[in-house]
Amino acid sequence: MLVNRVGDFALLISLFSIIVLFETLNYSILCNTSFQFINYKIVIENIEFIITDFICLLLFIGAMGKSAQLGLHIWLPDAMEGPTPVSALIHAATMVTAGIFLLSRCSFLFEHSPSIRYLIIIIGSLTAFFGSTVGLFQNDVKKTIAYSTCSQLGYMMFSCGLSNYDIGLFHLSNHAIFKALLFLSAGSIIHSVGEEQDMRKLGGLKSLLPIAYISVIIGSFALAGFPFLAGFYSKDTILEASYVKDAWVADFSYFLGTFSAFCTAFYSTRLLYLVFLSSSNSSKNVFKDVHEPS
Repeated sequence: MLVNRVGDFALLISLFSIIVLFETLNYSILCNTSFQFINYKIVIENIEFIITDFICLLLFIGAMGKSAQLGLHIWLPDAMEGPTPVSALIHAATMVTAGIFLLSRCSFLFEHSPSIRYLIIIIGSLTAFFGSTVGLFQNDVKKTIAYSTCSQLGYMMFSCGLSNYDIGLFHLSNHAIFKALLFLSAGSIIHSVGEEQDMRKLGGLKSLLPIAYISVIIGSFALAGFPFLAGFYSKDTILEASYVKDAWVADFSYFLGTFSAFCTAFYSTRLLYLVFLSSSNSSKNVFKDVHEPS
């Protein structure tokens, strides 16, 4: 609640600024008139800002809160305490994508503000790197997937910063589907083993939960960017777009994004191995009651 209020506060200030400057919040009117205001300046505490930079910065902080970017990310893994179907909706499909969608819808403003786009690329790249490296060391099934969400949102964010809003939205829709599959599979696993979420205490579930096993394989492979699955097309397109852009921030995002992709493949394989393929660490009572949910 608290972290999201920080983002919401910035978002409200940006909306008030847009109302003062443009006298409307209608997208089509803003889009057609925004170029007329690119040289307007605003003075706050004797510091001069270009008005579009000011609005874009506050819009971005709002998006950071919603889309769990580094600095305002902490609510995302902590919200894993909620029921799994709820977290599947919040963390894969609806809430976390609001920030990315906002950036894409306001692209006509961000295109007039290259300095803020540089900031978006840096924060997005660091989020992708941070989320994937922290995900390597998580032992809770759902928290591993939550940090993975954090990392993938970083990819979408720096794609928007590189002006590739279409690719960011493409990855957003792909990610919603395979991440929801992973969350619901995790809920199925946790339910079947008596609410145990620690991967180190699981194992040997391959033959007992075949549907969950196949679902996690498909979701993990898509997440890791395995050829011919959804994640391969959107994730690789983001990395290719950052590779061909001629700017140091694009190179920065490319290297961090590529390393993050390696980490993603690693923790996805680790989750598969610890939950399904390794020898079981569950107690006998838990193991004999394991069953596939309806």
